Amino acid sequence: MPNEKQNLVIVESPSKAKTIGKYLGPGYTVKASMGHLRDLPKSTLSVDIEHQFEPEYQPLKDKMDVIADLRKAAKSSGRVYLATDPDREGEAISWHLKYLLNIPDSETYRVTFNEITSRVVQDAIRHPRPIDQNLVDAQQARRVLDRIVGYQLSPLLWRKVRKGLSAGRVQSVATRMVVDRENEIRAFQPQEYWTLDAALSRIGKPGSFVAHYYGDPKKRELSSEQDVQAVLSELEGKPFTVTGIKKTEKKRTPAPPFITSTLQQEASRKLNMTPRRTMMIAQQLYEGVELSGEGSVGLITYMRTDSLRISEEALSAAGSVIRSRYGEAYYEGHPRRYKPKSNAQDAHEAIRPSDPARDPESIEHDLTREQYRLYKLIWSRFIASQMSNAVYDVTNIDTLCGRHVFHASHQSMRFAGFTAIYEEGRDDEQEKPDSPLPDLAEGETLNLTGFDRQQHFTQPPARYTEASLVRAMEEKGVGRPSTYAAIIATIQDREYVVKNDKRLSPTKLGEVVNGLMMDQFENIINVEFTADLEKQLDQVEAGTRNWKNVLSEFYEGFHREMLSAEEALKDTRLKVPDEVSDEVCELCGRNLVVKTGRFGKFLACPGYPECKFTKAITEKMPGRCPKCGSAILKRKSKRGYAYYACERGAACGFMTWDVPTAQDCPVCGQTMFKRSGKGAMKPFCANPECANFLPEDKRGYRRKAASSGAATAESNAEAAADASREQAAARRTAAKKTAAKKPAAKKTAARKTAAAKRTAAGKKDEA
Repeated sequence: MPNEKQNLVIVESPSKAKTIGKYLGPGYTVKASMGHLRDLPKSTLSVDIEHQFEPEYQPLKDKMDVIADLRKAAKSSGRVYLATDPDREGEAISWHLKYLLNIPDSETYRVTFNEITSRVVQDAIRHPRPIDQNLVDAQQARRVLDRIVGYQLSPLLWRKVRKGLSAGRVQSVATRMVVDRENEIRAFQPQEYWTLDAALSRIGKPGSFVAHYYGDPKKRELSSEQDVQAVLSELEGKPFTVTGIKKTEKKRTPAPPFITSTLQQEASRKLNMTPRRTMMIAQQLYEGVELSGEGSVGLITYMRTDSLRISEEALSAAGSVIRSRYGEAYYEGHPRRYKPKSNAQDAHEAIRPSDPARDPESIEHDLTREQYRLYKLIWSRFIASQMSNAVYDVTNIDTLCGRHVFHASHQSMRFAGFTAIYEEGRDDEQEKPDSPLPDLAEGETLNLTGFDRQQHFTQPPARYTEASLVRAMEEKGVGRPSTYAAIIATIQDREYVVKNDKRLSPTKLGEVVNGLMMDQFENIINVEFTADLEKQLDQVEAGTRNWKNVLSEFYEGFHREMLSAEEALKDTRLKVPDEVSDEVCELCGRNLVVKTGRFGKFLACPGYPECKFTKAITEKMPGRCPKCGSAILKRKSKRGYAYYACERGAACGFMTWDVPTAQDCPVCGQTMFKRSGKGAMKPFCANPECANFLPEDKRGYRRKAASSGAATAESNAEAAADASREQAAARRTAAKKTAAKKPAAKKTAARKTAAAKRTAAGKKDEA
């Protein structure tokens, strides 16, 4: 009897294929599609606007080998299971696979995994479903919308602003949010205010504290020094008396488990990860990581979600972990269930560990540093979400002097609860906690030891961080969980927004493009319009709207705006102002401006083409060159790798990948370095002749494969070549500078000599 045919399971990535293959066993072949196999070609709009916005899909040229392999495997297989990610994008990939592999509707088996565990994978295979066309149509609608906007609006920007620009439907709104915040900061007018604190102590007993001015007796703001002086004059010579003591209990509840937006925010705050990097590492944890003795294991549930729902099995497992690790007091006694936001799609569970009993420390040795830190963040947040409240004792004291009230408060922790393992991060600065208060009695008279009055000014709103921009987009309904990371990465890649010291600010280019959009494309740049369009896409997914009707209604207004913009700007070209630096041209003395070339930004003279002086943008680092004592500069190779080299370049020859610090070695006095990379790194001495020297193999870098030696040597050679090229450029610049400074008399003499020779030659010819 012939063997039964193998079943074929198609996923997106090889790591996911490896994990799922382990759970399904020998009766299944698992292959990866490597993402999309069919899409709109880049060369044309590829959307037939005249015929109901029909998209013109084509197989991707660089995936033809993958398509051929999958077709061959599908032909020789029994059932073909389409197991791409459980979201709109994953549904669309399965739909394209169905078309490319010629799978009839009756033989289409779509399966999804919220988590990649043995139980969930095998259960999904036992219960396949048809492809959800509503999900596919929602993805098609978004794809076509973005293609229409990008391919019709971007050429306008090329002609009117600068070649190579692009415009996107949601990225334009995100840029506007950053520009609007910058305009708020520029328009902000600081307001003066004052604080008045009284240092008080008990009479004849130990105990002192600080009380803050509250009012007279109603709450009052002190807006000037005159207000403060008026209060002080009324207080002069009058006693302070305790008029109220209130002791209460305060409870803090834990934050809910992560959804996509909150994961991106916390990873940005606590781990300094960009949203794009966060999602990349989370994808690895979801698809599977090699664990010792277990093989490839999916560690977390699906990471693109806006739902706070948790399975009953996971809730029970979390309770068991809490009771066994922390004790009964740290468990609330029943599972905590969190209510999602009203506009949440609720398609998947919240982000949580697939197995709550698998604590981060037990698998740390199998994970990369980033995988470990992100898994620990997800595990801690989920376990904390099921723990008991934190309990605080709060004491409030009111003191009266004349008619003026001074207030003091303090809170102390009685029970740590969930804070024993996790506390949610914040974007704003937290107030400093007040000192403990003495055990006072109501009616007790206090001794005044002095006043502290301070002037303050209100501060403008803070620029967005990547975390706070994600939160703002979520609150305003701009984008969806699967798009936040791509939006923020795109507006930085297009150089509309730049990140400095973790804060986002618009570039000159971003402001010019935003101004054009504000003037000509009122709907595209409108936050409410974009949020409403997201709701319409959700309705398409729910099956209550037709996707082509959504496109038709959008295009009617967009096309009208395009025609109006073409007419309004037909004789206009917008200029992007140069960013002027503080550095001066060494040839003509003008302030250099920042330009962008093939290898990034550089400084150039604004007098081009008369003056062609250019200069690399370098960052001076702390410390001194260990070879010659000169300054150390941060440089970038052509491949974008940062390295550190002596300012004298090849004349000295020093370069390193380690980061110089402001600390000196306590033994030899030379500059100490630290390992490059994210997070806190311990400084070390790099002087081989010092007793405190730390060899390279003990500096904490991961061991590289033998094959990487050539790449490392190539990188070192490239950095050295960069330094040599920069030194040569410096010599050429110096030569030009010297030539430019030659005395005018010498030039005049040379011209006279040449003229005399020409005259003599002319006379000779005449003779």
